[in-house]
Amino acid sequence: MTPLLVLFYAFIAVVGIQIIYYLSFLFAFGVKRAASKSKKHIPISLIICAKNEAENLKKNIPLFLEQAYSNFEIVLVNDSSFDATLEVMETFAAKNENIKIVDVKESEAFWGNKKYALTLGIKASKHNFLVFTDADCVPNSNQWLAKMSSYFSNEKSIVLGYGAYSKKRFSFLNKLIRFETVMTALQYFSYANMGLPYMGVGRNMAYRKDLFFNNRGFNNHMSIKSGDDDLFINEVANSSNTALSFTTDSFTISEPKTSLKAWMLQKRRHISTASLYKWKHKLLLGLFYSSQLLFWILGILLFVFSFNWQLLSALIGLRFVIQWLCLAFTAKKLNETDLIILAPILELFLITTQLSIFIANLISKPKHWK
Repeated sequence: MTPLLVLFYAFIAVVGIQIIYYLSFLFAFGVKRAASKSKKHIPISLIICAKNEAENLKKNIPLFLEQAYSNFEIVLVNDSSFDATLEVMETFAAKNENIKIVDVKESEAFWGNKKYALTLGIKASKHNFLVFTDADCVPNSNQWLAKMSSYFSNEKSIVLGYGAYSKKRFSFLNKLIRFETVMTALQYFSYANMGLPYMGVGRNMAYRKDLFFNNRGFNNHMSIKSGDDDLFINEVANSSNTALSFTTDSFTISEPKTSLKAWMLQKRRHISTASLYKWKHKLLLGLFYSSQLLFWILGILLFVFSFNWQLLSALIGLRFVIQWLCLAFTAKKLNETDLIILAPILELFLITTQLSIFIANLISKPKHWK
């Protein structure tokens, strides 16, 4: 058996793995319809942790205050900011009785650790149902809190939402960031839909306060700077206690990074937590990423050596058609349809970027959340 034939058989196996993933895990969410839930208006504590976010808070707090929700408080956590963050918080708190401030002083033991600041904010909250977002996020509608909270029930104590990024015209980096966000959402929504929830995003998620304290909060990974969202969800979520919220009104929108360097540093912090996921999640996610990487490497090698290009083209075409179908349904659901046509190019750039981030994290770990 020639080396090229071995590579070809390996390529067939890789394409098979990719197709199985898309059809069994990812396509099921792509065609899933959002469940219609009645508004509950249960008491909500909205927790926003901010570090040097004075300008964003000035713009975004009014949008949170305008939520069409009858019973909620906003807990603003100042995480040792050295700009005017605290002053902005105090200005809004003076005018709004439902705003509470938690001022976290710099602590040597927990310096740079968002989890410590969030824990203090959670302790200070007065309601059992908690919704989380970031200071640079805006709700996509005044129904955001109503939509997110409607998925809580006696059984459901975690609600995973979608945190989108705003669109910038004529920016390839912006499309790459949004493509990565869609692919991440497609995975965590799909896995949760299959009964295997493994993460959420802190830009838009919710859970019960008693769930947090009954599981000792972030204690098991307090020393890890990142992971206040994904590591906690990975630890406590299961097939019965997790709900999905992906209606347009339940989205949050953030401003994306505008330089490749800044975005890669952000992703280094996010990816650094993946090694601490449960083994079954690491296995599934690792196999999907490895098969993506090998699809491109083996496909390019076989084309370079002109090995059975007709069959090779058919396999590549089949994989892309299935990927496009899955991505098209998901992108439409998440209002990201402009990414569909560029999916192959964006995927190649994303896989290359993720590989470089993985290598960089092996050399050194990012130290602070901001």
